Amino acid sequence: MNTPYKRNRYTFGLGTVGRDMVFTLVNMYLIFYLTDILDLDVNTLWWATGIMVALRIFDAVTDPIMGAIVDSTGGRFGRFGKFKPWIAIGAVASGIVTLILFFDFGLSGPAFLTVFTIVFFAWGICYSVNDIAFWSMLPNLSTDLKEREKIGAIARICALIGLFIVVAGIVPITGMLTDAAGSTTGGFFVFVCILVGIMLLGQLITLFGVKEPKNMFEVKNERTPLKEMARVIFKNDQLLWVVIAMGLFMVGYTTTTAFGIYFFEYIYGDIGMYSIFAIILGISQITSLALFPLAAKFLARKTIYLIATILVVAGYIIFFFAPTDTMTFIGIGGVLIFIGQAGIQLIMLLFLADTVDYGHLKLGKRNDSTTFSLQPFIYKLGGALSGGIVGATVILSGMQEISPGDEMTYEGLLIFRIAMFILPLICILVGYIICHAKYSIDEKKHAEIIKELRAKGEIK
Repeated sequence: MNTPYKRNRYTFGLGTVGRDMVFTLVNMYLIFYLTDILDLDVNTLWWATGIMVALRIFDAVTDPIMGAIVDSTGGRFGRFGKFKPWIAIGAVASGIVTLILFFDFGLSGPAFLTVFTIVFFAWGICYSVNDIAFWSMLPNLSTDLKEREKIGAIARICALIGLFIVVAGIVPITGMLTDAAGSTTGGFFVFVCILVGIMLLGQLITLFGVKEPKNMFEVKNERTPLKEMARVIFKNDQLLWVVIAMGLFMVGYTTTTAFGIYFFEYIYGDIGMYSIFAIILGISQITSLALFPLAAKFLARKTIYLIATILVVAGYIIFFFAPTDTMTFIGIGGVLIFIGQAGIQLIMLLFLADTVDYGHLKLGKRNDSTTFSLQPFIYKLGGALSGGIVGATVILSGMQEISPGDEMTYEGLLIFRIAMFILPLICILVGYIICHAKYSIDEKKHAEIIKELRAKGEIK
């Protein structure tokens, strides 16, 4: 039995803070940057939305290739290990490209779209390099299920801290920076610079602080030729079901969160409440994750998944019917949604980690990076679809053509509410049904998998 390094719980987790700040900025607020900061015209916005959707889908599809490349590096980096060099390369490259993505070159029309296409495509590739290598380390830090839950919970808490710092701070902080910089675009760019700096600092903590157990896995050939990539993915049936369920969840989750700033600016009518609301939701999610290890002592993971889904459903129903002249029901609905979503996200991460062990036993190879390449694939595909939904909804509802405080039409409000609440709820419910019916690696089965791998001499 391998002895975990307890410091990994924190040095691994702290690396997610800045990463998720940058990811949140691009995934949730790039469309807001285009509509409300650069103030693109409707025609250019349609093209930009289409480009984002297409490139995110293309980038998502190529992520497993990057995962296979990381798997194939094996011990080529010597004492630096299999993952850390890729983490460092991806962090520096994605940081540079993020700065370029949010720099206002003063372009418009076809010139803007050309530069935007190139830079956005480069961002997706660079971030994937870091993301795949980073999360691939998780199942390699411990084979003990409870230790993985602790590492995963702390990592998700840190990631949420990063996410909600951006969500809660983007309006007031960019406002202050705008006053200092003298322009909206300048203030927003300074904000981006700060986030990139935090990301690089967090990655240094992971690179120098995480200690990987030596020779935990006795696998003869870790390399994954590209021609075997499809076999690694499609022969791992449990991985496929997790990917489908996780993908549906991310489409729903990302769509709702991306609409948040529009909801408070155009529907509720007070964008200042957005930051307060975000802080409350952030505390709710962090509390949910902090209590997860305790809940896991008494409840099976699938039971926790069911409870979390029930909370999400109740929250969506309350939020959908909540009057927009008071925060009471909006707050209750939001808290229930985000408490449940935090639990589901951690459950999905742990399910994904367990499929690495399952695939190791079934296929005879430990394809951790190929497996975890599907996480950014899911996030990007979810982001692509949610970005398309948000962009189209902002235009079709008439929101892009009115000013904050102006009253929307009944039809526009209905389109907005369906896109923000009904579609995401359907996606999350379908994902739960699929996972409940098809995913079979519970705590008992995972223990049997680890026991069998040890009997074969492939885990110490």
